[in-house]
Amino acid sequence: MNMLQAALGGGAIFPAPETLLDGLTFETAARSVTGVPYTLAALLAHLAVTQRASLNLASGQRETWPEELDIWPGLNTPAAFEACLTELRLGLAEARALASAPSERTREVLTDLAAHNAYHWGQVALLRRVLGAWPQ
Repeated sequence: MNMLQAALGGGAIFPAPETLLDGLTFETAARSVTGVPYTLAALLAHLAVTQRASLNLASGQRETWPEELDIWPGLNTPAAFEACLTELRLGLAEARALASAPSERTREVLTDLAAHNAYHWGQVALLRRVLGAWPQ
């Protein structure tokens, strides 16, 4: 595993996204936290949609960022939440695969994605702790 793959997947650097998602329910993720402008569910939706857009760039499926993209979509049902978690998990696997031998452009996009995601995965960890839902 190279540093880019490790940065995308956590583990030694920070709690792995799988750990942060483990056992998380829609009911918990949809709860508001005083002073926080979004729910954990909204944060995860943001991570999923921006990850997908970044992966489309990294893989060459798109040449530019989609300007019309809603980067803070809502997640209003348990089914939408579960679909989001699936997309996050699949996208993380795709990102790590793309990072195994990336072109210069792919490396740049994935480095940006890793930095963006690390910031938000930290927020996920904090919100899970505040909500009393830290994975055991």
